[in-house]
Amino acid sequence: MSEQSNDAASPAADPDFARAVEVIGAASQVALACHVNPDGDALGSMLGMFHALRGAGRDVVASFPPPFEVAHHYRELPGLDLLTPPQEFPDEPVVMVTFDCGSLDRLGALDANAKAATELIVVDHHISNDRYGSINVIQPDAAASGTVALELIDALGLALDRDAAVCLYAALVCDTGRFQYDTTTPAVFDTARRLSEFDIPIATLSRSLFEEHSFRYLQMLGEALQSAVLIREQRFVYTAITQELLARHGVRIDEVEGLIDVLRRTTEAEVTCVLKEEADGTIRVSLRSLGDVDVRRVAEAHGGGGHRFAAGFSSSLDLDTVIARIRAAI
Repeated sequence: MSEQSNDAASPAADPDFARAVEVIGAASQVALACHVNPDGDALGSMLGMFHALRGAGRDVVASFPPPFEVAHHYRELPGLDLLTPPQEFPDEPVVMVTFDCGSLDRLGALDANAKAATELIVVDHHISNDRYGSINVIQPDAAASGTVALELIDALGLALDRDAAVCLYAALVCDTGRFQYDTTTPAVFDTARRLSEFDIPIATLSRSLFEEHSFRYLQMLGEALQSAVLIREQRFVYTAITQELLARHGVRIDEVEGLIDVLRRTTEAEVTCVLKEEADGTIRVSLRSLGDVDVRRVAEAHGGGGHRFAAGFSSSLDLDTVIARIRAAI
């Protein structure tokens, strides 16, 4: 494979990869989707493929499940205005492709569409992926789902344009933690160099993805950090974002996605956790590890998934019970 193979085995040797290329290449329409509350890799990989197919004159639609809202960090990604509302997504797509989505339940309201698809192609890099598709292109060694999407784009003979490159770069930079995580290999930098040749606004994009926050958020962040708890004997630090805290500061829950990257700077902690209370009372848990603790196993034990270094799950239990269970698992 070419330089963007991400140091993994050649995808050409994967029969599912070859089948995915065949099916997408022959499809009269391709329906793309990513998981609920999409992050940079989910949106970036899906939109990268969307732009590549659209640029080739292909009939393609892309969407994600309700709430059909994009976190403000991702507002610079081109193509958001071209997304199809989930209620208008094809009910029975002939070819549907999901990105960065480890299980059917992560598709929310679009899971019925996925189940009705003639061919369901799963494009992902999570080792915990349920392999729920008829075709599963899963590369656990890939730094991001965006790199898997780029390999498919190349294999399909599709041309990249600036819009696709911006989206794929966002996927790569988000899931490598701005090239800080262990998944950052020489091939990752080769891919970043290739994409940057499309005149990506790197400084503007990086600021919008990682640095810009409302003053209200910064005030809430101060309170969230003040209430953080460090369990020294377990090298575990956590904080909780409740609906009451969000309402008091006038902050949306999608604005707090980057909080864990601040909390994980705690020198005394090996594992970092942010618990977010959704409007319906569900607790959404994000976990990060420096490596000695495999947080994917913690997440999987609670119906979630992810990677050794970054994972998550959702729970209907109360905050105190969820925290106790995480501590027991650690």
